[in-house]
This record gives sequence, structure tokens and C-alpha cells, in this order.
Amino acid sequence: MLTDIEIAQNVKMRLIKDVAKDLSINEEELEFYGKYKAKLSDSLFKRLKENNDGKLILVTAINPTPAGEGKTTTTIGLGQAMKIIGKKAIVALREPSLGPVFGVKGGAAGGGYAQVVPMEDINLHFTGDMHAITSANNLLCALLDNHIQQGNFLNIDQRKVLIKRCLDINDRALRNVIVGLGGRINGVPREDGFIITVASEVMAILCLAIDMEDLKRRLGDILIAYTFDNTPIYARDINADGAMAALLKDAFMPNLIQTLEGTPAIMHGGPFANIAHGCNSIRATKLALKLSDYCITEAGFGSDLGAEKFFDIKCRFANFSPSAVVIVATTRALKYNGGVEKNNLKNENMDALKLGIKNLERHILNMKKYNIPVVVAINKFDGDASLEISFIKKYCENMGVYAAVSDVFSKGGQGGIELAHVVCKACEEKSNFKFLYDIDLSIKEKIEKIAREIYGANGVVYTNKANKAIEEIGKIGGDKLPVCIAKTQYSFSDNPTLLGAPEDFSLNVKDVKISNGAGFIIALTGDIMTMPGLPKEPAANKIDVAFDGVISGLF
Repeated sequence: MLTDIEIAQNVKMRLIKDVAKDLSINEEELEFYGKYKAKLSDSLFKRLKENNDGKLILVTAINPTPAGEGKTTTTIGLGQAMKIIGKKAIVALREPSLGPVFGVKGGAAGGGYAQVVPMEDINLHFTGDMHAITSANNLLCALLDNHIQQGNFLNIDQRKVLIKRCLDINDRALRNVIVGLGGRINGVPREDGFIITVASEVMAILCLAIDMEDLKRRLGDILIAYTFDNTPIYARDINADGAMAALLKDAFMPNLIQTLEGTPAIMHGGPFANIAHGCNSIRATKLALKLSDYCITEAGFGSDLGAEKFFDIKCRFANFSPSAVVIVATTRALKYNGGVEKNNLKNENMDALKLGIKNLERHILNMKKYNIPVVVAINKFDGDASLEISFIKKYCENMGVYAAVSDVFSKGGQGGIELAHVVCKACEEKSNFKFLYDIDLSIKEKIEKIAREIYGANGVVYTNKANKAIEEIGKIGGDKLPVCIAKTQYSFSDNPTLLGAPEDFSLNVKDVKISNGAGFIIALTGDIMTMPGLPKEPAANKIDVAFDGVISGLF
């Protein structure tokens, strides 16, 4: 089989204006970025404002493993399959970060015969959104340091600066730095650091803002520092919000692309699913709902992180009511959860599958708590044992949820027809969507609700630092915000080695922070890196470009 990039380079793409025409989008409502990419203008939002919404389908997964689950691939393949069975569907995705592309994970444009294109553009500079977000964040940092240098009229304590600079590249050497060295002319020395762009609050804000007015308000609400007498300082206090919004003007417009089979896809934003909410932008999802009968979107990592945040944060802000949720699982990943080593996952092992399927069971039970229909997509790999697939299907049926095999990696949309029919059937059921927790609960009550009901913890342990932070957040009125728990994606617990469905554990909250502009509280557990490092053999080492401009090595 061809590599992902070879498959993408061999496809004959449709002109993006023709893809738009299928959705009744006029050319004047597009901002073209070449022949195959376009931004969707605000005039389109205004024209579609009164249109009825289509059905919202969230694709999530079990806890990720080295075996791979194929969540994005399944999302794209499902969109292609919907087109084949005559449904008007749009795929709504997040943009890839250059960090994983050049690091270890690779791109985020799908795989095999279920990809979005142009693959190289999407995984590299795309339409410049990441660069705009980086610039807006770093402008805020520069304005803050300049204010301190030019007299510090707000009396900002440089030891209590909260924001960090960002870069969309994995670079561990920048995690902790000192700025302002070299004498008075170069600024006031202080400790600083870099985070990866997709972990920045500016990225989360771009994805949660409803319109330009809301974007500017949220940017102004970013808590950037405290004064010497402990008064909070916000971005608006140093007049940064207007210039930041100007840098984000074009980036705020969602991007229209296509799948390998010409299904429309809207790709916009890409916040971390640990430190942020891990979903594409509200604007992109809203547009997809107005333009189609089915909007198929995804959320980062497993349902314990991405889906919970999609429901309790994104849907709360956007007033979305999902029609169905799809949980992606594989025989290999479930056997890994059952204790099988990565090198032996291709071998049939019913005993391990029966142990590992407890991970899927908990994800199913968790999604049922939101009162929407649940579908399990069994992402098929070559060599998967039919007995194992049948066991998973039967297990799901016994739990009262739909299940279907998906083979979109090898067969594209044709391999997702069974899944598409099942998802459409699920969407016809009544959905009584509800949030997991009431927003008016205290910070600790919200954290403990998620820990007990989603993770399966028997309690939460807080450090003194976390307790003090919760108290400080309450003083500035941030206690009525939703909670975004930052923890490992590999386990329901905060210990990445506890696989399956662990029980009898406590969630350990080390610190609590507020993303005041984004509008949520972050509870930090375990060791979450906001600036990843490169592996011993980075993916970048295999990426190249030929003399004719053809890129190779991307995956």
C-alpha cells in the first residue's frame, strides 16, 4: 500500500470553489488561499444565520495507545461514507500543530484513503492561522514587558507574570528562560518560558469565541499578571486586546478544504486536549451545522478528556446539542489495555481482549451519562481476527449501544458505509443531552464530579498550592467557570501506566490555574508538558523536498 503522502499526492483534487458550490457558497463569500483552500467569510455567517442546524455527531475514542486508534481517520472516512449513501455531510476538524508533525506523532490529516487534502499544506503552514496565534500571544508578552520597562505605571510584580511566550515547534530548551538580560536598555530581568502555540490561551480563545466582539472581549479578559499588592492585571489593562484581535482577523475565519473523495471539510483551530479543551472552533462547527444535514467533528484523545470537554465546555458556550457520539476502538488497542505488549498485538488473544474491553466499557458508560445515543466504531486493521471483532460487536450490543466495523483506512468511504448507516440510525433516536455538572457548583465540586463519574476515582487529593490557587481564583470571581482537567491521555487516572479501567485510586491535583479569557479553570494533575520536546529520532529527520518541490516523509 502507498504511504499517506503518496496517496494524497496521487489524488485529483477538486477546485475549492466547486466544493463550495456544492454547499451553495458563493465565490464572494470565500477568501482564496490558492486553488484548493479557502477561508469562509463573515458574510457567509450572516447569510446563514437563520438556517436550521443539521445533526451534530462527535467522534471520540478509548484511551490512546501506541497501537493507534485512528480517530481522525474514522471521522474523515465517516464523512466520505455519508456522501456515498446520499447524505449531505461536512467534516469539522482541528488544524495540526507543527510540534507533533516534526516530532513523533506526525500529522493530523487522517490516514490511508481517509484523508483531507492538500495534505502537505494542512500539516505545514496551511493558511497561517498558527502563525497569527503565535504572533498575537507574543505581542501580548512584548507589550507586558514593555510596560514594565517603560515605568511600570500599573505596579506589576515581574515575579507574578502569568503568561508565557509561545512557539509552534517542540523545543524543550525554551521551557524555562530568563529574559531582559544585558543591562537596563534590554528590559527588566525576570524568569519566563515558552509553551507550544496550541497550548496557549489565545488558541483556546480563538476556538471558543462566537464572533469578533466576543473574541476581543475574551482577549481583553486574559489574566496576565498581579501587582505588588496582589491586584489582578488583564490584557485590556495594557491595551493589548485590539492589536491582538487585528492580528487574528483572518485567522478567525474557518478554512474550507476537502477529503480525498471530495467531501467538504472545515478545519479550524487546534487547542491541546490536556491543557485546553481539544476541539475545533465553535465558528467552524456552527458553519458546518448550517451548511449540512450532518456535521461530523472530533475531540482530542479519549472520551475522558476530549469528549468530556467538548460536552461540558464547548457545548455549554455554543449552546450545541449533539445527536450522537461515536467511540473509536480497535482490537489491538483493547488488547494493549489487557496487558499485551505492543509487538504482539497482531496475534489473536481473546483473554487479553476480555480484560482490555473494560476500558471501552467505561467509555461507553461515561458517554451514556450525557443522554445521547452511543455508537462504537471498530476501526479495522489488516489481520484483525474476525472472532475478536465479533466479540466486541456482541459486547456493545449487550450494553445497549450500536456498533459497526470501519475499514476506511484501506477502503476510503466504501469501508465506512456500515458505520454511516448505523450513525444515521442513532441520530434518529431522541437525544436528551445534558451536562455532567452544574456550572454553579464550587471548583472542587466540579473537579470531584468529573473525577468520580468520568475517571472512576474514589476521591481527589489537593496540594496546598492547589488549595491556595482555588482560593485566589474565587477572589476574582472565577469559581463559576467550567473545569478543564489536565491529565495524561493514556489512563483514566493521572498515572499513565494504569491501563484498562482502574479502580480504587485518587486523582491528585497539583495546581489550579484560570484561563480567564478562554473561560475555564485548569486543574493540573500528573506531569503535563506545555512545551513538548523532540524524540531521539524526530519525524523531521525523514522529511524532505525534491528539486521539483514535491515533499516526502510526511505522515
